[in-house]
Amino acid sequence: MVLDRIADKWTVLILGLLGEGPVRFNQLRREIEGLSQKVLAQTLRKLERDGLVRRTAFPTVPVTVEYALTPLGGTLADTVDALRVWAETHIGQIEAAQRAYDARTAGTSTQKPAAASVRTLPRTAHPA
Repeated sequence: MVLDRIADKWTVLILGLLGEGPVRFNQLRREIEGLSQKVLAQTLRKLERDGLVRRTAFPTVPVTVEYALTPLGGTLADTVDALRVWAETHIGQIEAAQRAYDARTAGTSTQKPAAASVRTLPRTAHPA
């Protein structure tokens, strides 16, 4: 269950942003390209339920909602941040490998990989 939660690309990106300090809902939505309002709300709700994120509503008009890491969430954010840094450092190499693979295997499959508007983190067999 825990690995399912932290293996989600949105969770990794949200934890990375919250690791810098409390962030408002709309700021999270603006900073994470490709993340819909619905999916952001669902992901934050799950993280809050798991005790990783704290939600604070301020009595303004309209209501302002801010999210912050709990102490437990902070320990996870520190752990997954290494994965985020690795991904950002090596994305060029991954994309080059994908292009080379696609060029080598062109014509052997009738399906082409779907283009993604958000860079996803590659899987690794190495523990974080």
